[in-house]
Amino acid sequence: MNKILIIDDEEKIRTLLSRIIGLEGFEVFQAYDLKNAKKRLEASDIDVVISDVKLPDGSGVDFSRIIKEKHPSIEVVLLTAYGNIQDGVQAIKNGAFDYITKGDDNNKIIPLVYKAAEKVALNKRVIQLEKQLGDKQSFDNIIGRSNIIKSVIDSAKKVAVTDATVLLTGETGTGKEVFAQAIHNGSYRNKQNFVAVNCSAFSKELLENELFGHKSGAFTGAVKDSKGIFEEADNGTVFLDEIGEMPLDLQAKLLRVLESGEFLKVGDSKPTKVNVRIIAATNRNLQIEINNANFREDLYYRINIFNIVLPSLRERTSDIAELANYFLKKFTNKTGKKIASISEEYLEVLKKHSWKGNIRELRNIIERSVILEESHELSIGSLPFDLQQGSTSHATSHKTLSAFSMASAEKIHIQKTLNYTNGNKAEAARLLEIGIATLYRKIEEYKIS
Repeated sequence: MNKILIIDDEEKIRTLLSRIIGLEGFEVFQAYDLKNAKKRLEASDIDVVISDVKLPDGSGVDFSRIIKEKHPSIEVVLLTAYGNIQDGVQAIKNGAFDYITKGDDNNKIIPLVYKAAEKVALNKRVIQLEKQLGDKQSFDNIIGRSNIIKSVIDSAKKVAVTDATVLLTGETGTGKEVFAQAIHNGSYRNKQNFVAVNCSAFSKELLENELFGHKSGAFTGAVKDSKGIFEEADNGTVFLDEIGEMPLDLQAKLLRVLESGEFLKVGDSKPTKVNVRIIAATNRNLQIEINNANFREDLYYRINIFNIVLPSLRERTSDIAELANYFLKKFTNKTGKKIASISEEYLEVLKKHSWKGNIRELRNIIERSVILEESHELSIGSLPFDLQQGSTSHATSHKTLSAFSMASAEKIHIQKTLNYTNGNKAEAARLLEIGIATLYRKIEEYKIS
């Protein structure tokens, strides 16, 4: 409900306006002079002020300027018995929403109040969205109090203020783009563009065009010059996600950007010069990719100037409750559901889960639970069936393996492969010639750490 303050030294006018506006569903407050109006403004979250121009202790026109300086979100409508152009112009200059003559207000005042209230609501929404956007790109919005995540945040803050190239590594879903945005926001480039591209989402030809752009006539359909993300991000930051998937010939072009700040657009013979910071990310073991001739060693050393390894959710289980509550609030706001808390049993299941998809998987599970939950607290019944089963069968599912069993040999072989790949499960699955889902299932089954 919007709150309206009426300031007028004539009691009959205050009472009449209060009644008219109050019947529209607004909450109305009154003040007979500026002194009392100031007290009301400090005590109540006023949205719209309707004020007489001539008051016992001052001018409503001057007061409109004071209101806008101290409370910029408040809209002011001024009323006068004797309208004059000079006062009207000054009122608008002072930030007043409108200036009308008494006598016309019976037909104009209600529409004006509605329009002013709508503007207040819009301004508040803009402020809220700007705050959310700022938070989204800041280190303060990275959730977690575990020592391991604090250490990672501290390292990221230190490199953010430099211009060094950063390589973010870690499992899928650990928040690499969130960290990349925070690093950009903490740098001197934060007023410029942050442009992200997933290198695994395009074919080689499309990725080259996405990164570097093209000249008119470079290929069929290229009717005009087109900028790539490096040109779009000039003086800003480029985030190359899944850089381990980039084809070798494009890696050579990227190396040239890192070394000289230049690249050739598709179909162009003249180099384009840019000044960008590069942040790259991958869940692959790039040393193994180099050994397998899938990644250039010279490029690796250029992008790996400062490596930040993001921890898996399994390494920071003490943060799960805080993350879960954050997502709960996010999705209850989105859906309008009144779910206030998470049960202890629910949280215990989350802490015992293997989290193959890390924070992204946790986010999806909480969103699903919010949709399904019918009480005011998230309960085990809203969890996916496999997690519900795990909560009851986890303790009994573990079997002691015989030293001579095939399962024991398989466990040892998987452990050795994981050691070889430095824990990179995607690479281990490739070497073992099994699916990644199968590998995760066997890791869980054999309790491989």
